[in-house]
Amino acid sequence: MTAGRTARDRVRAEITREIKEAARARLAESGAHALSLRAVARDLGMVSSALYRYFPSRDDLLTALIIDAYDALGARVEQAAASGAPRVRWHAACAAVRAWAREHPHEYALVYGSPVPGYEAPQTTIPSASRVPLTLIAIVRDAPELTPTPAPPLPPDLAAQAARTTALVAPDLPDDVMVRVAAAWAHLYGLIGFELFGHLANTFDPADALFAWTVETMADTLGLP
Repeated sequence: MTAGRTARDRVRAEITREIKEAARARLAESGAHALSLRAVARDLGMVSSALYRYFPSRDDLLTALIIDAYDALGARVEQAAASGAPRVRWHAACAAVRAWAREHPHEYALVYGSPVPGYEAPQTTIPSASRVPLTLIAIVRDAPELTPTPAPPLPPDLAAQAARTTALVAPDLPDDVMVRVAAAWAHLYGLIGFELFGHLANTFDPADALFAWTVETMADTLGLP
């Protein structure tokens, strides 16, 4: 009985993997907004009713793809930033985000591009989505001493947001440092998005030098030793 269940589990896992691979191919071909279970089933030679047993809706399939993308990126960044001096870890983490995005542009677009019409990510995506920012926060928290560049005081509304965020994810960090991490995180993903989707063409393309300078400047802003 147990062996039979295990065999069924293995078959289900394999078919689930094939479905997600076909869906990723569809993302590359026509984007997340055009993803449909019928098209994926057709690509696999399955009837739609069979595929629905694995993913009851398009949103369920999208959620699975989003979690996989976040986890793949998170694992890559965690591994890259596992050791070294704080600034070395910062550079390694940022480089890992960029490398993964360049290798998986359509999955990067799925999680950091335009929202998919009619789709709202469920709470189950949050742990996976948090892996990269928590890694960046950990690099800053682990630094023995921060010497950030001077900046204006936080305005009241931003200070309130920062206080809520630090209390939630890093109570030992000063609020203004959390704001700097958030700004660096957004800067990093924005620059990578510009590079991936052609917004730097005929200006800072290839973006290697701009990326390296930006990451070093972010480290200065954070005061990483």
